[in-house]
Amino acid sequence: MTRPIRLLLVDDHPLFTEGLQELLAFHDDLDVVGVTDSAAKALTEIGRLRPDVVLMDLQMPGLDGITATRRITAHHPATAVLALTMSDDDASVFAVLRAGARGYVLKGAHQAELVAAIRAVSRGEAVFGAQVADRVLARFAAPATEAPVLPQLTDRERQVLAMLATGHTTSDIAARLVMSPKTVRNHLSNIFAKLHVVDRTQAILRAREAGLID
Repeated sequence: MTRPIRLLLVDDHPLFTEGLQELLAFHDDLDVVGVTDSAAKALTEIGRLRPDVVLMDLQMPGLDGITATRRITAHHPATAVLALTMSDDDASVFAVLRAGARGYVLKGAHQAELVAAIRAVSRGEAVFGAQVADRVLARFAAPATEAPVLPQLTDRERQVLAMLATGHTTSDIAARLVMSPKTVRNHLSNIFAKLHVVDRTQAILRAREAGLID
């Protein structure tokens, strides 16, 4: 008998994960071996639990699901990541796919669609929920354009973050970009909020992890 597909659920909404566990329990070929409420915890749990598939939310406090997916696919290539999220914007879809996710399903998908997606990515296939599949196909059919790193940031915010990460002070950034120090601080506040970080050090680390700077 083939062993069940081992699943790790990563989501910070306990009511959702409890419901998901109950749903998946009806399928003998699926086995939820772990549940964690943060992407950072998931990175440590993977080595211990060795799941076949990680169901990954994207928007969580602390480490985001896209960065976590990039680390998982780099260090645990045998583990497939399936994004399971409320976010259906193009930036999120393509950012997590570039990070190495094998599939993308919205939380509002039907049970049969989700279960089929789990089975597909466990076999090494790529799968997209019905609500995003057309956009994925359209994107690959269109002329290739390189998407920016940290797509949740504006071009100006990426510029400010890159300068911060290369050692420039608030005053330096203001002078070079011809803006007031207050405007720079406002940009930094927006950057911290969008990246779910609390200070400049964490923001710089995120910039380096995402490849914004060498």
